[in-house]
Amino acid sequence: MTTFVDRVELHVAAGNGGHGCASVHREKFKPLGGPDGGNGGRGGDVILTVEQSITTLLDYHHSPHRSATNGKPGEGGNRSGKDGQDLVLTVPDGTVVLDKAGNVLADLVGQGTSYVAAQGGRGGLGNAALASARRKAPGFALLGEPGDLQDIVLELKTVADVALVGYPSAGKSSLISVLSAAKPKIADYPFTTLVPNLGVVTAGSTVYTVADVPGLIPGASQGKGLGLEFLRHVERCSVLVHVLDTATLESDRDPLSDLDIIEAELREYGGLDNRPRIVVLNKVDVPDGKDLAELVRPDLEARGYRVFEVSAVAHIGLKELSFALADLVAKARAAKPKEEATRIVIRPKAVDDAGFTVTREEDGGELVFRVRGEKPERWVRQTDFNNDEAVGYLADRLNRLGVEQELMKAGARSGDGVAIGPEDNAVVFDWEPTLMAGAEMLGRRGEDHRFEAPRPAAQRRRDKDAERDEAAREFDDFEPF
Repeated sequence: MTTFVDRVELHVAAGNGGHGCASVHREKFKPLGGPDGGNGGRGGDVILTVEQSITTLLDYHHSPHRSATNGKPGEGGNRSGKDGQDLVLTVPDGTVVLDKAGNVLADLVGQGTSYVAAQGGRGGLGNAALASARRKAPGFALLGEPGDLQDIVLELKTVADVALVGYPSAGKSSLISVLSAAKPKIADYPFTTLVPNLGVVTAGSTVYTVADVPGLIPGASQGKGLGLEFLRHVERCSVLVHVLDTATLESDRDPLSDLDIIEAELREYGGLDNRPRIVVLNKVDVPDGKDLAELVRPDLEARGYRVFEVSAVAHIGLKELSFALADLVAKARAAKPKEEATRIVIRPKAVDDAGFTVTREEDGGELVFRVRGEKPERWVRQTDFNNDEAVGYLADRLNRLGVEQELMKAGARSGDGVAIGPEDNAVVFDWEPTLMAGAEMLGRRGEDHRFEAPRPAAQRRRDKDAERDEAAREFDDFEPF
């Protein structure tokens, strides 16, 4: 049964925003107390957060579909809906977030580092929030915005200081088991190590981590064996240690040819040329291994490598190796630039930036004017097209934003097709300048004609006032004989 997974495809869905409420306050002797519909709640986000106690993506391998909760709709009495709860997904340190095309979206390194993988939809405004001096009693509310749907890929790249690389059965697992408290599986057959193992080593005042990567073979960078699957775990390491088997039973292999093959695979994979190398000649406790180590050591040193003869079984040369690695790790850490506080970059919008674009397109031989922009697309998503008053409100907003004027500049004429949004999810309509939605028959858009309707008591007062004014004028005009 699989216990280690370092690459998964995750399908995340943020919560939808709650719909706004269209409500009118009613109580005794006050039939039209004004709009009191509350706003909808915000949909929950899907957030990836680093947790160093987690070492695998196994949970997401078994359950790749994750979703946050939706926001609640608004209610009458100016009661806003409850916000959806954010879904926090914990991932191992060193997780890289990519899209389906392989583009890096985030590189999560360090405890607590987080990334919003899917943004929750904003809640729709209720009619109380839409009321104004001109629109006293809106008979509509805005819909909640749908949350993001994202298909992402999570790749785990081990965060370690030292990586042990070499052929299968070269003794890497045995070496990490004696250098640290790690307990990897050790056996006398190839590919015993199927997953990377991590161990913590203390040498003097320096504490560093060592990663045991599954064995590499010729063609590993093209996918042979387990190399390509786990070579990514070497990328973050500061020091590479070539573990060479000096007691191999294969007649066509020797430490120098093994080193050349592994170096060729690392070059083919790319990005590792600047890492310092150390060569470990392992299994020198075997007589033939000791002789071969003494034979190849001058050649390795002539190539510029520091060479250590060790035996994981007999615990030979381990102290010198651990302190040499600690020295290289300390130098690598000192050479890293100091971390600076995150700077907040403010990029003001250009003065002439309208926030949307209008382009002419051909769709099946027909001319279509496509409108793209954050505001127009969001407004369309939040409009209830079954409500004429809401459609009229959308038309007013688009007109105030300048969409109608830009359509005219682009050459749009009455009856031309206009699409708002991307090709796969757009609202298409036949454009008419100064869009009439039918709500104008009630008066100005968003107004309630009931406020203008005559009320008997008020009419009687106006009639009495008119009679008194008329009588006063007649008295002033009266001339005595």
